[in-house]
Amino acid sequence: MASKDADPSLGYLTRKDTEVKLPRPTRVKNKTPAPIQITAEQILREARERQEAEIRPPKQKITDPTELADYRLRKRKEFEDLIRRVRWNQSVWIKYAQWEESQKDFNRARSVWERALEVDYRNHTLWLKYAEVEMKNKFINHARNVWDRAVTLLPRVDQLWYKYIHMEEMLGNVAGARQIFERWMSWMPDQQGWLSYIKFELRYNEVERARAIYERFVQCHPKVGAWIRYAKFEMKNGEIVRARNVYERAVEKLADEEDAEQLFVAFAEFEERCKETERARCIYKFALDHIPKGSAEDLYRKFVAFEKQYGDKEGIEDAIVGKRRFQYEDEVRKNPLNYDGWFDYIRLEESVGNKGRIREVYERAIANVPPAEEKRYWQRYIYLWINYALYEELDAGDMERTRDVYRECLKLIPHEKFSFAKIWLLAAQFEIRQLNLKGARQILGNAIGKAPKDKIFKKYIEIELQLGNIDRCRKLYEKYLEWTPENCYAWSKYAELERSLAETERARAIFELAITQPALDMPELLWKAYIDFEISEGEYERTRGLYERLLDRTRHLKVWISYANFEASAMEENDESSDLPQDGVQEYNHEAKKECVQRARRIFERAVNYYRTSAPELKEERAMLLEEWLKTESSFGELGDISVVQSKLPKKLKKRKQITSEDGGVTGYEEYFDYVFPEENQATNLKILEAAYKWKKQKITSDDE
Repeated sequence: MASKDADPSLGYLTRKDTEVKLPRPTRVKNKTPAPIQITAEQILREARERQEAEIRPPKQKITDPTELADYRLRKRKEFEDLIRRVRWNQSVWIKYAQWEESQKDFNRARSVWERALEVDYRNHTLWLKYAEVEMKNKFINHARNVWDRAVTLLPRVDQLWYKYIHMEEMLGNVAGARQIFERWMSWMPDQQGWLSYIKFELRYNEVERARAIYERFVQCHPKVGAWIRYAKFEMKNGEIVRARNVYERAVEKLADEEDAEQLFVAFAEFEERCKETERARCIYKFALDHIPKGSAEDLYRKFVAFEKQYGDKEGIEDAIVGKRRFQYEDEVRKNPLNYDGWFDYIRLEESVGNKGRIREVYERAIANVPPAEEKRYWQRYIYLWINYALYEELDAGDMERTRDVYRECLKLIPHEKFSFAKIWLLAAQFEIRQLNLKGARQILGNAIGKAPKDKIFKKYIEIELQLGNIDRCRKLYEKYLEWTPENCYAWSKYAELERSLAETERARAIFELAITQPALDMPELLWKAYIDFEISEGEYERTRGLYERLLDRTRHLKVWISYANFEASAMEENDESSDLPQDGVQEYNHEAKKECVQRARRIFERAVNYYRTSAPELKEERAMLLEEWLKTESSFGELGDISVVQSKLPKKLKKRKQITSEDGGVTGYEEYFDYVFPEENQATNLKILEAAYKWKKQKITSDDE
């Protein structure tokens, strides 16, 4: 009865019965190294020694013709059977033919070769081996027949021609070899075939024949290398005139080819060897003028070396400049918008001094206008125009051309988007140098109308001021302030101009107009200039009024300190009693100084009260103010009262505070300095006393209960 675990697919055997039981791996109990170690080399050597000898068939010894005939029949049958199976396999045919050859049965061997060629006559290896068999066994006519058929069927296989010619030459049949070469040349082979023919003729000193072959060679392969070989052949034979003629013909035909550089270099070196240095120099210069700059690197190098060897100082410099010119030409050709490359190129040409070339390079450079109308792209480009104009003015001395350069440059710049103050000012200064004041004013006027800039206004005003045209300066300042009413520099300079002209009221009016502007770029400088102006004029009451107006606008620490310092020093200029006696003057000065001290002290007190009541959070500014007050009181000498300030000085405390992150967590602590003023300390003490009083009262109440 079959078990219930039996599987029909396993022949009603259980899974356990069909399991492959592998032997248990032997556990290595002793893992210490063996006393005798065996190397890999020893294992391999023992394996080699234990190999059994290769079984080889026994050698047969043929003793009579019958056995030989049987052996041949058997081998031929084997070869024929093999050929029937793999007719396309050339190695079988070759082995069959070589075996027949070894049996000295040449007719059968030829039959095998012919049958193989019928299968694949395009295989030149068969032809080579067939002909070699014939030659080896000295069947010369048979070999000629094979070679003739081979080169007729496969004329593009150079090896067949070489072997055929080599055989005829070894046999001394020079005329036959020449005839084979002629047959080969009619197929117009590659250069190596022609060169082999030439070498063949030269081996037999047939120079004229070799020259004729060279003529046909350069017609078949009109390449630079072929012409150079021809010229070197003539040079080797001492025919200098013929060699020069070959080079000249080559230049006429191949001057525009890509590899013409190689031809010109070879021609120049030929003339150099012939001691014709002027001819060589002319060839180099002709080549440099006709060959594209990108493919003349070797030519330039050779020319420089030639000039260093044979030329004078000027020639060497010209060669070096030509080489560098080629480098710059290549650079600007690759990237015409690389203005640094143009600057270097122009500098090179200026060092040479050829005006025509310099102007040509400048014109080519300025023709590369930046593609985008953005100032950052034009910043380098505009210096090409500036350098061009300066060259025309200073080096070339052509003033009309300089004027044209400036005019064209100003036309080219898109002034509605951006402009360059430098070019306007250079054009105006050029006209001034030419004593054309009207032209300069016209240029600067156009600049203000088209593209007003701070530099243009400043320079125009400076020019008119040097010329003494005050009314023009005033008009320019008015235009300047119409353009930028928030410019404090312009307001200050305008007022300074009026003050230098002793127009105090005009200067004051300008300052008043300036401080009433709704927006100013640096109002603190303007107020300072106005205050310094009033102090210099001795108008102390006006100065105080200005400080008060400034304090209405801002209560900055520097304003308070400046106001107090003004009051402290106002007495120095306040000497109205020059007619009093000496004692009276001293007494008057003492009283004036006391009044100044009182005024300064009142300003400091006002400032301290402001920081204590209106801005208690500005503790650091308040502490700085008190320190300044203390210094001022010290500077008053016997009139000063340091104790007034010392009672108000704060205590400087170092504290720590938490640093919180964006999510609200504490990331650490940082130290800072805090200032505790006397009134704050007193308030803290009062709070402690009040808390103690409450505690005592609660304790008494609890005891009564």
